[in-house]
Amino acid sequence: MNQQAGAGPQPGSPILKLRQISKNFGAVSALTDIDLDVHAGEVVALVGDNGAGKSTLIKILAGVHQPSSGTIEFCGETVSLDSPGRALELGIATVFQDLALCENLDVVANLFLGHELSPWNLDEVAMEVKAWTLLRELAARIPSVREPVASLSGGQRQTVAIARSLLLDPKIIMLDEPTAALGVAQTAEVLNLIERVRDRGLGVIIISHNMEDVRAVADRVVVLRLGRNNGVFSPDATNNELVTAITGATENAVSRRRARLDAGNKTDGISGARA
Repeated sequence: MNQQAGAGPQPGSPILKLRQISKNFGAVSALTDIDLDVHAGEVVALVGDNGAGKSTLIKILAGVHQPSSGTIEFCGETVSLDSPGRALELGIATVFQDLALCENLDVVANLFLGHELSPWNLDEVAMEVKAWTLLRELAARIPSVREPVASLSGGQRQTVAIARSLLLDPKIIMLDEPTAALGVAQTAEVLNLIERVRDRGLGVIIISHNMEDVRAVADRVVVLRLGRNNGVFSPDATNNELVTAITGATENAVSRRRARLDAGNKTDGISGARA
């Protein structure tokens, strides 16, 4: 059982509250005065261009980096995430883009890696039963929990990584580019899984460059630009609004560029038809 921070947030209050979070690496300022709220049963998408500070912020919440200044409140109490172990202890789980799975081990071994039941005399039956129970709750499409991870698809591997993070009963799960390099069917599988995690009452933070994926699952879209907050949007925001916030371009410039691209595509289509 994890040691959670405090008795929990007040009704309507966020599970996680960041205020004025900054991070400096020597003379380089990676983050400046970042504010972020995450509520239970909510998916927050963190978007921005390369170098916007998304990964740095996730690593601060995962306990990999410590902020240079600012405060982190978790379940109503100010906390210090001074190590990855402390973040997990409080209830913040992270699935990084590389997934950190052992391909030569089966699904059960990966799920319980480092958290085996009866470590000196492995209770394989209990672990297999618990694995199947969790995967069925998530409606995961895993053919067998005794299947080596190396034989699974990209979407199935992402499912195993997310399921592993849920074994410790976190309150927040963070996903770094969960649909990167996946096909259409596998992406849909992962997005459905994210919705099921949200339905379990967890707060979810996803980093993604795919705006269609963001629109499909996010309740709010938080934009970072050059290490600073640059807007909070609903998933119904237009592409122009999001691109403007992400790049810093004016909305008129984005519209003009899109119009030029559309005109070029129509011209190519006409030329192709004549050819």
